[in-house]
Amino acid sequence: MQTRNKFLDDMSKLMTNAMGVAQGAKDEAETAMKSMLDRWLADRNFVTREEFDAVRAMAQKAREENEALKAQIAALEAK
Repeated sequence: MQTRNKFLDDMSKLMTNAMGVAQGAKDEAETAMKSMLDRWLADRNFVTREEFDAVRAMAQKAREENEALKAQIAALEAK
């Protein structure tokens, strides 16, 4: 025969609720920390990886065009 212990049932419910509250607090803390970090980064004018890659590609293209123009000028001066 199995008897139910009210104290153990109450403790089980209390622990389950406490774990739910702790999980909610953890999620809220993570959200707040991410928000603060995003604001801090935005205030520092850091660029995103996509912006950095786009500017790097533009700089590479400009270097290549510059080299082509130098070669053209050298060819014209040789004439």
